[in-house]
Amino acid sequence: MSAISEAVILIAGQGSRLRQGYGGQARLRGADKNLLKPFVPVLGRPLMSYTLETLSCAGISTTHFVVGYESERVIAQAKQLIPPQIRASFIVNRDWPKQNGISLLAAAGHISSPFLLTMGDHLFDDTIVDCLLNDFEPGLLNIAIDRKLHSIADLEDAMKVRTRGNQVIGIGKNLRNYDAIDIGLFVCPSEIFDYLERAKSVGSRSDCSLADGIRLMAGDRKVRAVDIGESWWQDVDTRQMLQHAEEQIAAGLKVRPLGMAH
Repeated sequence: MSAISEAVILIAGQGSRLRQGYGGQARLRGADKNLLKPFVPVLGRPLMSYTLETLSCAGISTTHFVVGYESERVIAQAKQLIPPQIRASFIVNRDWPKQNGISLLAAAGHISSPFLLTMGDHLFDDTIVDCLLNDFEPGLLNIAIDRKLHSIADLEDAMKVRTRGNQVIGIGKNLRNYDAIDIGLFVCPSEIFDYLERAKSVGSRSDCSLADGIRLMAGDRKVRAVDIGESWWQDVDTRQMLQHAEEQIAAGLKVRPLGMAH
């Protein structure tokens, strides 16, 4: 059993790329033209319900949702999906148009360390979370990575990672030399908040991405890579990526079966 019982899910953004690509077809079917990204159907089930089921099966008992865009609607819909064994809290990031590092900073002071961190628009097969929770190193930022570069659905937009052994030495979407992809799943120490504050103070925008904080931690040799091996994951950021995810799941990939309370 993992020592980690808390998770943070970032769902503060607007999800405009997927909603724009999905909207026309949604209207044709009479669906809500203002469909929120975390609840876009994936094979008939809300996208975020996959994540919640996976966390529940992995032993996560408390989940903190960082919300922003249409926060009241997101909270209302999320509450319908939360399994009874998970205690939920909702943290409103009023600066949600800024980058995702600001969303994670909103959770500072609300959560114990270490904690699991993921995004509301990622799908994972049923082995990845267990693998990370059973193989993290306390005191470091542990980041799940995929070395199967040929299998990445949208490599251009993916968050690239450069490693030396299991140490992360570089991260960024525009990284030229890389050997892995960040899959959007982490075990974080409380120090991540200090590094995000440092990243936020650079320049004059009071803004930062999660990758900015990770890059600073990597510079201090505090980021450890956990290879997911042959396991499957998918970032659902566009209509094309959603279709690809549905095809992969329908083909029999080991995604948790859904048994959500509605």
